[in-house]
Amino acid sequence: MLGRDGYLLAKTVAAGLSLTLLAALSAQVSHGAGSPYPSREEILGSVYPDATHFAERIFLTEVEATRAKELSGEEVPSPLIALYRVKRGDNLVGRAYVDTHVIRTKRESLLVCLDAEGKVKRVEVTVFLEPPEYNLSERWYQQYENKSLEVDLRLGQSIRSVAGATLTSRAAAKAVRRVLAIDSVVAERN
Repeated sequence: MLGRDGYLLAKTVAAGLSLTLLAALSAQVSHGAGSPYPSREEILGSVYPDATHFAERIFLTEVEATRAKELSGEEVPSPLIALYRVKRGDNLVGRAYVDTHVIRTKRESLLVCLDAEGKVKRVEVTVFLEPPEYNLSERWYQQYENKSLEVDLRLGQSIRSVAGATLTSRAAAKAVRRVLAIDSVVAERN
């Protein structure tokens, strides 16, 4: 165990590295003309029409990160979480989380959009730096819609794998489970 001081130092270093990574990804990938992926704002506008989204960065405590790992079966690589809260008027209508991970040697970022009850509304790729032939179709991501943490979201269970893109589909399944677990832990704060 790291102990409190070790955990705080690790948390600070992870936050700095995460912010550096986010800045590097933003510099590498432009969401302007020619980008094959929609921006987060475009996705949020499509998934939650007539709603306002608010970007937040939150830190999971050591206890929360451990709980999210227990719920999802996946490591939480950083306590720094990128979250969008989505409201219509005063009503919370959903949340969206950014999950950035390595597939083979390059990064992918998914925006996992949830409804107010914590079920998946949509999973969208916002950054994919691997060769395009390893990317998954929109139809493949649709199998997550209306799923929650209670459903077994593992390949070969309720989620089918893709021949030729097994590592990508495995990484996506882990990301969605991780996001659902993090959302459950964050909801316990309130």
